[in-house]
Amino acid sequence: MTVDLSVDLIQATVQVEQPLGDGTRTVGTGFLINDPTPDGKPRTVLVTAAHVFTKMPGPIATIGFRVENADGSWRYTPAQLTIRDAHGHDLWTRNPNRDVAVIAITAPPEFARAAIPETWLATDDTFKQYALGPGDEMLALGFPEGLSANEAGFPILRSGRVASFPLQPSSAFPTFLMDFNVFPGNSGGPVYMSEGARRRPGADGVEDAQFIAGMLTRQVEMNSQNLSIGIVIHAKFIRETLTLLDNPSAPTISDTASAEPVVIPGLISAEAAAVAR
Repeated sequence: MTVDLSVDLIQATVQVEQPLGDGTRTVGTGFLINDPTPDGKPRTVLVTAAHVFTKMPGPIATIGFRVENADGSWRYTPAQLTIRDAHGHDLWTRNPNRDVAVIAITAPPEFARAAIPETWLATDDTFKQYALGPGDEMLALGFPEGLSANEAGFPILRSGRVASFPLQPSSAFPTFLMDFNVFPGNSGGPVYMSEGARRRPGADGVEDAQFIAGMLTRQVEMNSQNLSIGIVIHAKFIRETLTLLDNPSAPTISDTASAEPVVIPGLISAEAAAVAR
């Protein structure tokens, strides 16, 4: 795996937006995965939160590509992305139980090369391997309120700490919480671990822990107050949604877990209090 996961993910992360005709726009974040077809043909897939697309009423969205100039500078070169056909049918594939959507796209060659391998998506074994738990720091990329880091349209890097326990198995705990301010535009952004010299339980040495842990989907609000907590869907559900691209009838891991939040008398789960952004 590459040494600098942050740089690779920054280059693979894009803004997805659609004007609403009243001077406002719907903005989300997406990132590109290199996911070849079953017969081995190259394919670039955009991953985002499903609600980013469902909140876009029109058939055409804009995806924020960037191109590097000969002098090393970058320019923003957005392109159209068709998300619905002429009959209004969705062209993306949605996870039936989770807020994850994927769509195959045609990207400029340099952007296709920036797409990250599917193998960088974590599994339950990854979380066990590095003994991830509360307090571990993770990083997140996105476009809060549609804001980019610069005129070239690069995403903004943020950080936060894991704020819930337990983190796995994902079949029982499909999301986890992160101590992180979430804004409209962050939805669909990758949440990842990039920590050097982490000691694995039972191991003598240390190694780099670099992988995509999940995708940011929502913030937690109660009584109209932002609690500065983000909800992250496990990367395992991105993997299963990619599988549905080629096999729509494939069983989904999330079928074994309820999609509804569990409310304990006197308490309310973070998912129940969450507001989609």
